Amino acid sequence: MDEQTRTELEAAAFRALRDHLRQRTDVQNIDLMNLSGFCRNCLSRWYQEAANERGIEMGKDDAREIVYGMPYDEWRSKHQTEASAEQKQAFAANNPGH
Repeated sequence: MDEQTRTELEAAAFRALRDHLRQRTDVQNIDLMNLSGFCRNCLSRWYQEAANERGIEMGKDDAREIVYGMPYDEWRSKHQTEASAEQKQAFAANNPGH
């Protein structure tokens, strides 16, 4: 496979993941972190870091809006719920220092 095709496929996979996470607002970031070790915020940070490494100035809020499909505070007010004690305990055990 040539480099251009690989890049296009990776970009398509990223967009599919981003769109899937936008649709699954019932899945909380803490659930993602507890199960997979990353969440929407991680994905947006990786996007921001990739842009910055290429000389594209992008802030955290801009990157989060790309991943969430809306400003982060708006997403939180519409979709984020309070984490349960069990979720918080699992997060602390699975993600020390995060």
